[in-house]
Amino acid sequence: MRMMTPLLAVDAIILFRGGIVLIKRHSPPYQGCYALPGGFVEVGETVEDAVKREAREETGLDIALRDLVGIYSDPGRDPRGHVVSVAYLAEGRGDLVSGSDARSAEVFPSQSLPPLAFDHKKIIGDALRKAGKINAKQSN
Repeated sequence: MRMMTPLLAVDAIILFRGGIVLIKRHSPPYQGCYALPGGFVEVGETVEDAVKREAREETGLDIALRDLVGIYSDPGRDPRGHVVSVAYLAEGRGDLVSGSDARSAEVFPSQSLPPLAFDHKKIIGDALRKAGKINAKQSN
């Protein structure tokens, strides 16, 4: 009997030039829709290394991880199957260029985001709340 287990993925909420970096997906599911940069963790890779790799592959940016936003495990969050995502808040550095699975990579103000794939609207909301708490702690 083959054991079925969820797949592990990562998502990056990248703060860059006063906004949030989103990619336009090149492939299904949600082909042509905006989403957070991210993807599947490779065997032998940590989630931290995976999110940095995916960000670089899809946006051209190097990222500095600020904080773990959360773990998203709703079995229905991805139409391909049960995918658990680990989401990180990060700051981007470098030049924004789309690559690999992204048709484009763009910066959007957090107050005017386009419709998003998967549960990425919720993830961004959680990240912005966390970023506000981080900034409040740093000012004290």
